[in-house]
Amino acid sequence: MSSTEQRGGVTLVGITLPEKTSNENQQSTTDIGALWQTFMKENIVSRIPGRVGEDIYAVYYNYEGDHTKPFDYFIGVPVGNDTTVPAGMINLEIPAGRYQHFVAKGKMPDCMIDAWTKIWNADIKRSYTADYEVYGSLSNDVENTEVDIFIAVSN
Repeated sequence: MSSTEQRGGVTLVGITLPEKTSNENQQSTTDIGALWQTFMKENIVSRIPGRVGEDIYAVYYNYEGDHTKPFDYFIGVPVGNDTTVPAGMINLEIPAGRYQHFVAKGKMPDCMIDAWTKIWNADIKRSYTADYEVYGSLSNDVENTEVDIFIAVSN
């Protein structure tokens, strides 16, 4: 079940892949997994000043077309507008707009793979500006996780 909702913009600070990835030949699964390992192993969250809340965001952006084309991927946290960006990190703005809201529930990473497969096969008028996942307090249990996914849609 999903719903469409208007969402405000969010300012984030975090890390991004050094180059675009794509869903071709499962390349994004490898690249995204490696970025998550870096994010966790280097405790990136602890190095970001001005954090607002406890959620972690993963953002798919700078699409070169639809979901089959290359895109950039980012992991970070919401911050205040006057936050200094630490060396080796970037600032990313999720634009305000209309988003289709999905919830991935179950065992990681299977529930995420299932959710994205449903999204790719759904009849959604996607805008391919920025899609994102929000990892909140319900995402901590890998056996029974819950992650919010927001897909940018055309007005």
